[in-house]
Amino acid sequence: MKIERLELRLLKLPLVSFFETSFSRVYDKHFILVRADGGGASGFGECVTDVDPYYTAETNETAWHIISSFVAPRVIGVEFAHPREIFPALKAIRGHNMAKAAVEMAAWDLFARQQNAPLSRVLGGTRARIASGVSIGIQDSLDQLVAKVEKELAAGYQRIKIKIKPGWDVDAAAAVRKRWPSTLLMVDANAAYTIKDADHLARLDAFNLMMIEQPLDYDDVADHVTLQRRLKTPICLDESIKTVRIAEQAIAAGACRIINIKPGRVGGFAESIRLHDLCASHGIPVWHGGMLESGIGRAANIHLASLPNFSLPGDIAASKRYFDPDLIDPPIEVAPDGTIGVPTGPGLGVTIVDARVERATLRHVTLDARAAAAAS
Repeated sequence: MKIERLELRLLKLPLVSFFETSFSRVYDKHFILVRADGGGASGFGECVTDVDPYYTAETNETAWHIISSFVAPRVIGVEFAHPREIFPALKAIRGHNMAKAAVEMAAWDLFARQQNAPLSRVLGGTRARIASGVSIGIQDSLDQLVAKVEKELAAGYQRIKIKIKPGWDVDAAAAVRKRWPSTLLMVDANAAYTIKDADHLARLDAFNLMMIEQPLDYDDVADHVTLQRRLKTPICLDESIKTVRIAEQAIAAGACRIINIKPGRVGGFAESIRLHDLCASHGIPVWHGGMLESGIGRAANIHLASLPNFSLPGDIAASKRYFDPDLIDPPIEVAPDGTIGVPTGPGLGVTIVDARVERATLRHVTLDARAAAAAS
């Protein structure tokens, strides 16, 4: 396969309602959409950076720069036997996994379309449907939180995740658990605590949680080892797992019992598959995280989550929870049993509505071999 040109678009989509984590509250989603053209077909990749460097050091501006000036010259016009070769071809660029992933995932979509095969089959997926969970941000009151959970359970979601932070943790978990004693429930701290909070976090053991996601610092492994020994609740690592090598070290040290896989965080589909296989070989279950993706990125997540070791419900929910309208039509829907069908058409298998993409576009650029050479 050969990428003949790349198109970058910076998009802005309003959220249906605000979404709050331990580090910010957002009302809109800003993101870069990458289109890779080659051989008469196009593939799409959604970059999961944002306007700020709070979840990750990368932002939309850094990703735009890295893709335009460094990734594009290394992939445009280059013959690749398979898209799994793209991430190694970018080794000279240190870090910037989200920028790399956006292009790499677009290349996988392009390759699958050229093969006239669904992306899930090219990735090695085995499921026709995936289990869906939902992530609920920090609310303004416990009553509001309980109402949100009730709404999502009524929609069929198999697992509830609530965001927590100091001052919004034990009482929030207690309120949900009191109302729903047996619902699959987890909490996500987004690195809001330190090891000094171990005794406080141990209070969460009382609520029979599936896991506590990333309680400590975003680049920490060692303190998570100490904390996991203190807790009965399994720790799931997210932000800390930036590479497969770090995952190997975290598993060997006992820093976690579960891992969240986000392709953008680790550099794309090929590295996600390596991470998936590593975890499977160690008996570590994985699930697919979310980054408030539009239907384009959400469809990519669905295909990856069809691999066999994605054994826990992920953060892949219906489009209408976040965007109305979405960039795809029909939107992604969750069935009453809390599952989502894996698209069966070529590549992502969804229809992108060009007019909606155009309306959401703040700026765009097209890079061909000449432009890529000039940028480098």
